[in-house]
Amino acid sequence: MLLNQFLLLGAILFCIGVYGVLARRNGVLVLMSIELILNAVNINLIAFGSMAGGDAMLVGQVFALFVVAVAAAEVGVGLAIILLIYRNRRSVDIDDVDLMKG
Repeated sequence: MLLNQFLLLGAILFCIGVYGVLARRNGVLVLMSIELILNAVNINLIAFGSMAGGDAMLVGQVFALFVVAVAAAEVGVGLAIILLIYRNRRSVDIDDVDLMKG
């Protein structure tokens, strides 16, 4: 496959993820959209690494694994925050969370 096809797939996933982050009000769906953005980055890292060949291929794969680890941590913390929001407000609508009361 050509590099352009991977880049196009990554761009489509990135755009869907950005749309999901900006348009959705549900916290879980926002987290899923962020995961789409991170997966688009992974596709680009692996595509560029494999096209460069040699040590760059290994570097791209290592960076992709690092992004997967960061994404897993992000989902863990994000879901914990969303569970606390749901427990306190009985809703996961992120528009309700913008009121910071001390």
